[in-house]
Amino acid sequence: MDYKKGSEVLPARLLKEIQEYVEGSLVYIPKKSNKAGWGYVSGARQAIDKRNKTISRLFEQGEPIPVLADQFHLGEDTIKKIVYKKK
Repeated sequence: MDYKKGSEVLPARLLKEIQEYVEGSLVYIPKKSNKAGWGYVSGARQAIDKRNKTISRLFEQGEPIPVLADQFHLGEDTIKKIVYKKK
């Protein structure tokens, strides 16, 4: 992490505004980024979405919730959240 003096990198009006909140303290300002959401880089999110679509399809075809819970190793409440989720 690189420390910079606020008076050297911030406009005077912005520095004055920040001093109203945190005078004499260290403040971390995060980088601007387009960080991907959980699981998108590893593919986990896509795998869960695919699994949930399969569960919903099987439920619509008449598969009971307890059977789906056993088949996918999930709790019945989790299956209910998946199949009754508003689209």
